[in-house]
Amino acid sequence: MQRLLTPVKQVLQMKRLIQEASLLPGHLLSAAHQRFSTVPAVPLAKTDTWPKDVGILALELYFPAQYVDQTDLEKFNNVEAGKYTVGLGQTHMGFCSVQEDVNSLCLTVVQRLMERTKLPWDSVGRLEVGTETIIDKSKAIKTVLMELFQDSGNTDIEGIDTTNACYGGTASLFNAANWLESSSWDGRYAMVVCGDIAVYPSGNARPTGGAGAVAMLVGPNAPLVLERGLRGTHMENVYDFYKPDGASEYPLVDGKLSIQCYLRALDRCYTVYRQKIQNQWKQAGIDRPFTLDDLQFMIFHTPFCKLVQKSLARLMFNDFLSASSDTQTSLYKGLEAFRGLKLEDTYNNRDVEKAFQKASLDMFNKKTKSSLYFSTHNGNSYTSSLYGCLASLLSQHSAQDLAGSRIGAFSYGSGLAASFFSFQASQDASPGSPLEKLVSSISDLPKRLASRKRMSAEEFTEIMNQREQFYRKVNFSPPGDLNSLFPGTWYLERVDELHRRKYARRPV
Repeated sequence: MQRLLTPVKQVLQMKRLIQEASLLPGHLLSAAHQRFSTVPAVPLAKTDTWPKDVGILALELYFPAQYVDQTDLEKFNNVEAGKYTVGLGQTHMGFCSVQEDVNSLCLTVVQRLMERTKLPWDSVGRLEVGTETIIDKSKAIKTVLMELFQDSGNTDIEGIDTTNACYGGTASLFNAANWLESSSWDGRYAMVVCGDIAVYPSGNARPTGGAGAVAMLVGPNAPLVLERGLRGTHMENVYDFYKPDGASEYPLVDGKLSIQCYLRALDRCYTVYRQKIQNQWKQAGIDRPFTLDDLQFMIFHTPFCKLVQKSLARLMFNDFLSASSDTQTSLYKGLEAFRGLKLEDTYNNRDVEKAFQKASLDMFNKKTKSSLYFSTHNGNSYTSSLYGCLASLLSQHSAQDLAGSRIGAFSYGSGLAASFFSFQASQDASPGSPLEKLVSSISDLPKRLASRKRMSAEEFTEIMNQREQFYRKVNFSPPGDLNSLFPGTWYLERVDELHRRKYARRPV
């Protein structure tokens, strides 16, 4: 059994070179790296030029090895058939036993990404973690992840944890991109890690849980480029979902308010994003409104899948209200009755919701539905939810389908913080291209999800009870069968009397 505090297998022989020089010439890193990696090496020596096409080079997704079927939960909870599967749009929900916590999830996903890409551990210069699963009010998850870099001698890694509900992953991604495009960049990769365990007390909210982690490698010349200058952000003070009780894993939630806040933030972020992209277009001599037609794909933070369909309809409603009367008549036939409405007056308007969901159904099927595969089968994973949707999109399309596309993204975290931004996919989808490699690396997602073990609603409930029992407990080793974990998974081995956590890894 591999221990976290024992030597991790060396991935390369670069340590001596790093120790000898504070900046390694780019050609040396490239030459050594080409023997191992499936992604191009970033030269360690900085140049005077702004790095080109900063974005996501590689992506890894981790989820627990067991799930509960939502139809079983419907029966167990004595609710009508379809309440969760149709009403929420969920089929399965992944969950963690006491053997896994947010630290172990993040350890696993980082280890998997580094092993798959065969990257030098010392080629990472910034590591950001987005999470809302707080198990220590002082010690960051980032510091736990530093154990993975120990044998490389790489302790010069900037970045720390970022927390605001489900938004921390996006804030971390923005921070990573900003670092790469700043005078602080030393030429190395950034890594963004998003991980959370979403659990609720027994009742109506419990079926909206889930768990997972995503690790993204960020650098220049990426196949998924973060479009520069195109971020629409909205933040305000509201109590729709929050976790004031440190003695409990569970949040306090005002579900109706939270959905309204989500949609209001979507409206405002989309408005700002459109203004910014239209200003860019005007500078390029293009004078026309931006609409959903300018996005080939659209992904959303997904608390539950049904909300996403409503959200795409909401964006169409935004386009409709912004259009001229002639455009409303010609492109939005049958919706003329909704002219003159104000966005802020329609959050509870069921007629608007139904009409625009119907009108946007084809668009939803083309642009968004494929991004919901992971959420449908695993549930909500908070900060990693949006990027699980990105992974799903990549797993459900070929590189040729994605080439040249603009992918819109909406990130929301209660409390609240939200942003609308976009990725531009590379035009090159040829075999061996960065885009083709990225797509192929995530293509096994359906197979991996299908390999999980189905647990009964009774077993799921018992494990939730165990999580309550052991939460904040000290001086224990978590119960459970290690063989129930996926090979290569990090797990919580022990919590000592001083709350110090020790982790180990199931052999690959």
